[in-house]
Order: sequence, then structure tokens, then C-alpha cells
Amino acid sequence: MFEIFIKTHFSAAHYLRNYPGNCEHLHGHNWDVKVVVRARDLNKIDVAIDFRDLKGIVTRVLSELDHTNLNDLPYFRERNPSSERLAEYIYRNIKKQIRSFGDIDLKEVTVCETSGTGVTYWEE
Repeated sequence: MFEIFIKTHFSAAHYLRNYPGNCEHLHGHNWDVKVVVRARDLNKIDVAIDFRDLKGIVTRVLSELDHTNLNDLPYFRERNPSSERLAEYIYRNIKKQIRSFGDIDLKEVTVCETSGTGVTYWEE
């Protein structure tokens, strides 16, 4: 089994409704994102998925989030744009696009608000 990953980032603002503290106010983060996919086999040139292809998928998903107020996006109108929900959102949107690359499975997405805090989302 092979695990392939990329790391990237985006910037966005958000606020957490009903949060008992400063995070209830609009503020921003430079979010770090790590995406991990799995492959059992390699193709004829001995790669599972081209890094450029994986980066392209992730870039398309993150471009919808970059330099926005996450609370304004339809997905987050009824949900708080917490790190947990953000990791889930990114995972599900990448999963829709990764299917076209054959036997590649999305393992997990990690989202970090700071260098010391983050959330990993996966589905069983």
C-alpha cells in the first residue's frame, strides 16, 4: 500500500456562532491543509497519482474557500465553520473529484488553524 500526500494552505476568515469567547468575533487564519490518498498499485510509470493531479484537485476545492468569510458560504450558513467542519467539507469535496483517478482512495484531510492545532477527518 502507498500513501501519497500534499501540503498546501489558504487564507480565510470565520467566526463561530455561540462560541463562549473571542472566536465568536470575525477573525482570520492562514489554514494549513494536508491531504493523504492511498493506492494499492502503481501505474505503468511507477506512480500512484501524479502530484500535479492531486494538487490540481485540492487547489480547485480550496479556491472556493480562499480569501472568503467562510460563514458566507452556503455549506456554513447552518453549520459553524470550525476546523472540524472545514476538514469534513474539504474531504467530501476532494472525494467527489478523486474518483476519476482510478484506484486512488482518499484517506484523510488535516486542517490546521495554527502550527500547533489541527483536526484530521476521515471516513470509515
